[in-house]
Amino acid sequence: MMNLISSNQKAVIKKRGIALLVTLIFMSVMLSLGLALAALGYKQSVLASTAVESQYAFYAADAALECVLYADQQQQAFLYATHSGSNQPAATVCDSTAASVTSYTYDATRLVFVERMSLDAGARCADVTIYKRADGRSYLFAQGYNVSCTTLNNPNGARIASRGLDVHY
Repeated sequence: MMNLISSNQKAVIKKRGIALLVTLIFMSVMLSLGLALAALGYKQSVLASTAVESQYAFYAADAALECVLYADQQQQAFLYATHSGSNQPAATVCDSTAASVTSYTYDATRLVFVERMSLDAGARCADVTIYKRADGRSYLFAQGYNVSCTTLNNPNGARIASRGLDVHY
């Protein structure tokens, strides 16, 4: 018996493997594209959540600064002339919670008062520094955080965002 398979049939049999190879290459390219888009989406979601947490920190700094400005300008809680080394200003009360005094310095040229405030029912924290000079100039700086004061004192790997605001007058 002669060769039962014709030359046309041999060509068809050889071409069957090409379809599988083209399919594998196409699927590899599509998989790579899918993985790249998934990684991009993940990075975008992390960036968006970081922006939200940064905004919370900004709001905490703004709230603390407004509270201290009110205490300074309306209640005159930090007048340089009325304080001395033994007459420390009272802690500012914000959000129905008294701030904790971190440090207090008084000398012949300036009054420096630093306090930590718990804001947003304890969910956020802010540090405020009040500089009052003997010549009447004032400088207030608030550093807000997106976490509670408890977490700030003991972070244990927490991601902490902070934003600061200052006022001169």
